Amino acid sequence: MSDGGLVQLLTPDGERVAHPEYDRYVAHLSDEDLRQMLRDMVLVRRFDTEATALQRQGELALFAQSLGQEAAQVGSGRALRPQDHVFPSYREHGVAHVRGLELTDLLRLFRGVDHGGWDPTSHGFHLYTLVIGSHTLHATGYAMGVQRDGAVGTGDPERDTAVIAYFGDGATAQGDVSESLVFAGVNQAPLVLFCQNNQWAISEPTTRQARVPLAARAPGFGIPAVRVDGNDVLASYAVTAQALERARTGGGPTFVEAFTYRMGAHTTSDDPTRYRAAEQEALWRRRDPIDRLRTYLVARGALPDEFVASLTAEADALGEHVRTQVRAMGRPSAASMFEHVYATPHATVEAERAWFESYESSFLDRAEGSPR
Repeated sequence: MSDGGLVQLLTPDGERVAHPEYDRYVAHLSDEDLRQMLRDMVLVRRFDTEATALQRQGELALFAQSLGQEAAQVGSGRALRPQDHVFPSYREHGVAHVRGLELTDLLRLFRGVDHGGWDPTSHGFHLYTLVIGSHTLHATGYAMGVQRDGAVGTGDPERDTAVIAYFGDGATAQGDVSESLVFAGVNQAPLVLFCQNNQWAISEPTTRQARVPLAARAPGFGIPAVRVDGNDVLASYAVTAQALERARTGGGPTFVEAFTYRMGAHTTSDDPTRYRAAEQEALWRRRDPIDRLRTYLVARGALPDEFVASLTAEADALGEHVRTQVRAMGRPSAASMFEHVYATPHATVEAERAWFESYESSFLDRAEGSPR
């Protein structure tokens, strides 16, 4: 898919370029704000690296990387207000970090010790959703509820609320996303539909899913759309800030297509070398979102050595924290999969639990030399 027509404020070489519509959304950001964006991206990548290593060591059953998508997530996440609400898919680690979640709580799902639960109201961050695209309906419904509660267009910056749903390019092929566009558009819901187009729905490129940019779908539902360079943290912030402003003031939904690249695998069970070329990966590594902002700050003389040293130490401490916390979670029993399926006892589930426990014990008996 073409990367033409993208909103961009930082080039891949780290040069600041002016934009007549979006400059005003970043004009208030200080060098310290930009350093904090860099910090967020560096820490999220370190978390990603540690979690991937833990999966390879058998400490996690699976992990979904966000490698390469840090700018889209951190930029958009930092544009949110405390009262806004996020509906993530399953790789929005950068948004979770910006919203103040303990990152190791995300790994309880991938370790299998629970169903990935945390209190969504504490940080305005809903639970991870593994069913592709289904949460866009939840987000649309929530946004319609916010609207009916009178928390939109009041003029009170501490009351007016927006909702944002994150999903990938592959989710746009699901009916749920189209239904969300219908309801959001018709009801003028205060919703931002944030599509991280990382160009690969597992092994299927975007060109096998659409013949036009994904953002081109939204106007057919009466929803304005914008394409942004998802490896540009400033542009991601600016575009999302405008969309959230529209939502909070009663202007209705916006579809954002953040054009980025999944530098890692879809999950740790995936082998991307089977379906994409090393040359393409090398091209996108030269567009690394962290390097882009770092280069810009260095050119401005706004990245002192003390900050870099402190950030390196903080990233190392985070790595140790992730390793320690994950290993302290313990290991779930295989039979725990039957828990919390229903709120009340269910005969079929209980019968399956009994069969499974009998099956498991048969292996233990055999190991102890019991006759069969």
